Amino acid sequence: MYRFDNRIVATLDAGGTNLVFGAMKGCEFIVDPITLPSNAANLELCLATIIDGFTRVFNVLEEKPVAISFAFPGPADYPSGIIGGFLMNFPSFRNGVALGPMLEAKFGVPVYINNDGDLYAFGEATGGILPQINKRIADLGGKKVYKNLIGFTFGTGLGIGQVINGQLNRGDNSCVEACFLRNKLKPNVIAEDGVSIRAIVREYKLLSQDEDRELTPYDIFLIAEGEKDGNAEAAKQSFATFGEIAGDVFATAVLLSDALIAVGGGLTGAMKYILPSLLTEMRSTIKTVAGDEIKRLPMRVFNLDDEAEFASFVVGDSRELLIPGTDRTVSYDPMKRTGVAVTKIGASKAISIGAYNFALSQLDSIR
Repeated sequence: MYRFDNRIVATLDAGGTNLVFGAMKGCEFIVDPITLPSNAANLELCLATIIDGFTRVFNVLEEKPVAISFAFPGPADYPSGIIGGFLMNFPSFRNGVALGPMLEAKFGVPVYINNDGDLYAFGEATGGILPQINKRIADLGGKKVYKNLIGFTFGTGLGIGQVINGQLNRGDNSCVEACFLRNKLKPNVIAEDGVSIRAIVREYKLLSQDEDRELTPYDIFLIAEGEKDGNAEAAKQSFATFGEIAGDVFATAVLLSDALIAVGGGLTGAMKYILPSLLTEMRSTIKTVAGDEIKRLPMRVFNLDDEAEFASFVVGDSRELLIPGTDRTVSYDPMKRTGVAVTKIGASKAISIGAYNFALSQLDSIR
């Protein structure tokens, strides 16, 4: 979207442990990252650290950035730049902090703060998986151009963002969330408790009865691969259960947004064990009260990282249709379709690209 733009935007990767500051030009980082402790429990110290980090970035640049843009954990009033509410990783912000206005006053440039799931989706839609998919379609002779994307992140929690017709959907309350959807296997529990790091660990311990070891999802992945001692079948089933619950969430999101899906986050390293059950769920059936069995989704679901499936995705069911009363035809493709693809640039880079492109798009809209 702004891959060849010369404007500079200062960025921040805000985590509960560390704050990583940087700057981008043309969707690429142009300074070495500056990492400082978050001091998230001490509001005064945390704010001073944020100012210090951006000051260091501004000082190493040859020209002043046109904006500051970054993701910050919610809940928040993102359009106003106010962070507040129950933030697990930033407890000192819970009573509300006007972070954006503070930075604007300090640095004299516009400040844009968004949810990380939103910026992940916007980054993939404007500088990641969506333009890549559209280019591959064109290279294979396809004519359809996709403009809608749902971005999901698998990690500490379940993140989501939606880009509809090229525009980021922030909703009326900056509250587009997937984590609070119902868990398919435990309907009284939130989906995030089945689609997260803690879910993998909990499910493996439950199935394997291995309660004594402190394991990470990567450890469980190695167990599934046979590269670490443990119950390989329990490890594989843990990821499969994760995939089934995620597939139900994906199906709901696709049904409401009619979009392609990009997936990022650390747990995508285990997609070989997650994806089969995820796709099975999206491709499953559901019944009417009358007992009729219908598809869970009215569109065909493709694995866009599989070359053979991608080729079928491009071709669809295209045919020429005769216009009644004439000898002319029009192209017609009755196959409705969607697809799932894993990020090629990584969630962190996609979020940064999303922050960069969002800032410039906002600046351009007010010219």
